[in-house]
Amino acid sequence: MNDPVLVTGAAGFIGFHTALQLLQRGESVVGIDNLNDYYDVSLKEDRLQQLDNFENFSFVKQDITDKTGMEKLWADHGPFTRVVHLAAQAGVRHSLTDPYSYIASNCMGHLTVMEMCRHTKAFKHLVYASSSSVYGGNTKMPFSVQDEVNLPCSLYAATKRSDELMSQSYSHLYDMPQTGLRFFTVYGPWGRPDMALFIFTKAITEGKKVPVFNNGQMKRDFTYIDDIVSGVIATLDTPPEKTDKQAPHRVLNIGNTRSEDLMDFIRLIEEKLGKKADIEFKEMQSGDVKQTYADVTETTALTGYVPTTTIKEGIPRFIAWYRDYYKK
Repeated sequence: MNDPVLVTGAAGFIGFHTALQLLQRGESVVGIDNLNDYYDVSLKEDRLQQLDNFENFSFVKQDITDKTGMEKLWADHGPFTRVVHLAAQAGVRHSLTDPYSYIASNCMGHLTVMEMCRHTKAFKHLVYASSSSVYGGNTKMPFSVQDEVNLPCSLYAATKRSDELMSQSYSHLYDMPQTGLRFFTVYGPWGRPDMALFIFTKAITEGKKVPVFNNGQMKRDFTYIDDIVSGVIATLDTPPEKTDKQAPHRVLNIGNTRSEDLMDFIRLIEEKLGKKADIEFKEMQSGDVKQTYADVTETTALTGYVPTTTIKEGIPRFIAWYRDYYKK
């Protein structure tokens, strides 16, 4: 029997779905989350209720920045030789107004998780969340993990790049297998209320104005949650190995390999809802980028990851969940 998998941020969007898929394949999972109020806590609690249906799931309310609490977690529920670290302060725009929370959660929290892992005997793999935001204002498309990523456009992006660098140093110093995953615009059922699909669906449903930045001249590599999670778990199962030239650390893209026009995305939502959007065009927001587009060549070669869900398939699934959850 394998040791339990620790999933940090288990009440979050990607964390919940990752924990769910691990449980469905028979793993024991310990989930932790601090249940902060960045968005509606009841949504996080309802995700956890879905996980509580599994006997092999345990939840601990825990902040990853609390070193003493993390040591107790390891003592009471561990040891954890496989960790999927998804807890973080999310959101590019929020980092403009609350920068301290990003340094605490994304940098100190990441360090605390790495410290716990490096003191774990026979540790196997730490998979952690990075972000496509690290590519900043890069204009060469698609974004490759070989590209320079030294010009972040937001503090959020800077913290995620910092995590990658910290992980590289720990893998070099302690031979600790780690993989950072640069996620590209994740969407789907149980999604975050601050993300585009949720915002647009809610506003159109309620007959409110739909804010669209940069006058709609935006493109995103929208990646469906099931594809994201298949990438996370395939990566967890294939840890990097140390070589003469390389520490056991790598970063990989997890995207849909399509860069979709934002206005096409909105038209699909309108079509499924049977209602036109009252669009309010706005200027580009600070910290945002005009286009994202993932090259997953290396991810596929190393893990077998292949995204399969188009926005024509994924958007209706989200809307069906939204209508059921909110009884709209």
